[in-house]
Amino acid sequence: MEIIHLKEDYIKLGQALKAAGLAESGVEAKYAIQDGEVMVNGEIELQRGKKLYAGDIVEYHGDAIKIED
Repeated sequence: MEIIHLKEDYIKLGQALKAAGLAESGVEAKYAIQDGEVMVNGEIELQRGKKLYAGDIVEYHGDAIKIED
């Protein structure tokens, strides 16, 4: 599981995918999210700008990202 440490109060979903190396670009992240391939805390998330906070878990193609302070 990849861990992303927050530098601010939150990180947006598209940025988190890029930061973890699961998406090579914002465009790739955008399409993955729009196509319903990304889950946040066990539910499909369709908003690229979804704010993620400490404790949130993102899943994409079998990979997981945990957001921490």
